[in-house]
Amino acid sequence: MSVAHEKRRSPVEVFMEGRVEALLAALNGADEVLILPHNDPDPDAIASAMALCHILTEKIGVQGEIAYRGIVGRAENRALVRYLGKPMRRLVGSDLRQKTPIALVDTQPGAGNNALPVSTTPAIVIDHHALRDETSIAAFADVRPGVGATSTILTEYLQEAGIEPDPALATALFYGIKTDTMGLGRGATDADIAAYFYLQPRIDVEALVEIERAQVPADYFKSFDATLQTARVYDGAVISYTGPMGYPDLAAEMADLLLRLEGSKWVICMGVYKDTLILAVRTRSRRGGAGRLVQKIVGDDGSAGGHGTLAGGQIPLRGRNPEELAQAITQRILEHLKLDDDDEGQPLV
Repeated sequence: MSVAHEKRRSPVEVFMEGRVEALLAALNGADEVLILPHNDPDPDAIASAMALCHILTEKIGVQGEIAYRGIVGRAENRALVRYLGKPMRRLVGSDLRQKTPIALVDTQPGAGNNALPVSTTPAIVIDHHALRDETSIAAFADVRPGVGATSTILTEYLQEAGIEPDPALATALFYGIKTDTMGLGRGATDADIAAYFYLQPRIDVEALVEIERAQVPADYFKSFDATLQTARVYDGAVISYTGPMGYPDLAAEMADLLLRLEGSKWVICMGVYKDTLILAVRTRSRRGGAGRLVQKIVGDDGSAGGHGTLAGGQIPLRGRNPEELAQAITQRILEHLKLDDDDEGQPLV
């Protein structure tokens, strides 16, 4: 390669050199792979899993099976899955007892939000959350905490592999970036912006509109009302307890809505799904810290993770009263944010 050509290569091209080959080599000649997104997968996880599956099939003929634990609950997410032709299935116990290589996308070993057994070494890990020590055991790992969406990383792999995404895949990846960065307004990097505008002319616009405007059940509005009624504002922080939820990512949905409140810098929404208290954290702080906050307040009581501007956690109830646990978590939040823990907060409505 001439010096002149080397100078014309973009930073992304230089960074990606050899990564597709290393990704493919990690499967060590296997003819199939089990791809696991995080539990209750969101658009970023769904799109990333599909993109990885497509790359492996197109480049070396490996058949990918995408399986997940939990549910796809949010109306928009269900609409996305229907549009994509239901490319995933529920994980069953026998899946994890096979010798098939496993790839993790939008999650990592030890994160507490995926089905990978502790004793199992993944072949591939691709994620945009904070790097975990356990990820070092993978044959191939690409973890970039500074990037706003895993879909951005997989878009770069498609480009490096010379694979043109069809409209369905492009739409899914575009929506994955859009949702995780709130339309490039939250935690987006130059890489996210480049991937977003690379995908934009390739998407199915009508399908995207239908996905984003998916109808919601009546219980959604009941939860929305409960969220507003319990929301308290503490000097830039909004904390709310939604109560029982029909699906686990409803807490994140409510947190995204409350983040639009004028003057809000932090939003923490809590709700109960089955026997677990679910937490969703959002921040507008330029210093980020959502991941650190949720890990601090959850501690050893459950699992938590995330990055600069958004994060989530889960705490098993184990017979505890969920409202009392939510109140205890609220006190931890106020202490961590150095707010007056004797302040009862101002009702939002």
